Amino acid sequence: MLRPLLHPGYWCECWSRSPATGPRSVLLASIETNSPSEATNWVRITVRTIASALDRETAHKAWDWVTYGHKEAEDALTNGEATTFALTQHDTHIEWIIRPVIFLPLAHRESRRLPACAEQFTCPTTHKIARHQANGH
Repeated sequence: MLRPLLHPGYWCECWSRSPATGPRSVLLASIETNSPSEATNWVRITVRTIASALDRETAHKAWDWVTYGHKEAEDALTNGEATTFALTQHDTHIEWIIRPVIFLPLAHRESRRLPACAEQFTCPTTHKIARHQANGH
């Protein structure tokens, strides 16, 4: 039996902005999940991991979301709405964004065999190294 080509899921991102990143936010991590609970668990695990490094007020906000707030986020996702959770400590801001999405699988991400067309493309860096070595540099 053929699986449907499109399937619903959730796209999760973690963004950070700090003096190290400059004025722009930087994508730290992203993941795709199949359920609202998988999506919020990814955020909960991340927040628990950093909670001990947070100041008292920010840690309280983090633990409150880990314990209770994730349930509201799961409800929003179940209703087709995006949800966010953010923490700010001093001049560092971290934001998790979760969106309901429709996935179109193009290639299996866990596959060990690349598609046949993968051999048709070469890495530009490889050519630069080969030319560099051929010129005796």
